[in-house]
Amino acid sequence: MRQDGEELPWNMASRFPLSVLDLATVAEGSTDAEALRRGVELAQHVESLGYQRFWTAEHHSMPTIASSAPDLLALQVANATSTIRVGSGGVMLPNHSPLVVAERFAFLEAFHPGRVDLGIGRAPGTDPKTAAAVRRHTGHGVEDFTEQLAELEGYLDGGLPEGHAFAGVCAVPTNPTRPPVWLLGSSGYSAALAARLGRPFAFAYHFAPDNAAAALRHYRESFRPSPELARPHAILTVGVITADTAAEAERLARPMGLSAARLRAGRPTRLPSPEAVERHEWTLSEEAVAEHFLATYLVGEPDDVASRLRGLVSSLGADEAMITSIIHSPEDQRRSYSLLAKAMS
Repeated sequence: MRQDGEELPWNMASRFPLSVLDLATVAEGSTDAEALRRGVELAQHVESLGYQRFWTAEHHSMPTIASSAPDLLALQVANATSTIRVGSGGVMLPNHSPLVVAERFAFLEAFHPGRVDLGIGRAPGTDPKTAAAVRRHTGHGVEDFTEQLAELEGYLDGGLPEGHAFAGVCAVPTNPTRPPVWLLGSSGYSAALAARLGRPFAFAYHFAPDNAAAALRHYRESFRPSPELARPHAILTVGVITADTAAEAERLARPMGLSAARLRAGRPTRLPSPEAVERHEWTLSEEAVAEHFLATYLVGEPDDVASRLRGLVSSLGADEAMITSIIHSPEDQRRSYSLLAKAMS
């Protein structure tokens, strides 16, 4: 509870909400289980700072990322918090039966009504071989996405229309409310679909910045109001690393660049420490990949990053910024979110 004279949480003072996308990053020297627990502790921390949402993303067979089951992680986060919205950013729908996704998020909604978001994507969240292993029983691919989405929403709304192959099948548990469905994307496809269906939209600027302006412009201009959403609402997911000095922020960011280079080379590893990166003998190709990857991130001291973030969100016409900060040390990661919250207020 806020005491007299204490600063208001940033989202009570700034012009747009700030949220978190966490990947349960596994750092060198830690375990997958520790990464998952770290994510829950981070959610508690950012909730205390006034962040609005805490989403986790589905990835498979990646040694750096432990969030293979965002619905289960969201339940743990929701159980450990009280006000922040929790959800997926996202569940990769072609990997699953729409009924199973509907039931799991109805389950979340039953325990935490009004706090759950269901973010849906159509990418596999992994490499082709692992995607084939994940999807071997679903019979679905990205070409079936709109059909799967309609089926999912039918279950969430209480049932599928007469004549549908699964009419009469219902998602259990049933609830008086249902989680809002967000469409996620890094290109124009999901933006156009979200606009046509009247759904909220989240764009992955942190790895596809070149597509952001066109996708968000199309979403706003083509949006059709729906019973779920009267006007367009867009989240921009942005990579941010901040510290007390610009030099320290750059030092904290370099491990992410090396990790991206190793992933690109087919040699994924756990996130190295800044000290290990300082000892590393970089190749020219590693330097090039790291530089390209980190160019999409806002890295620096807090006031500079906050100013750049405001400008980015304003120029692209987003309604929220969702921050992802991949940092080796839990303490440095929490401080990065704290410094950003203070600078934004």
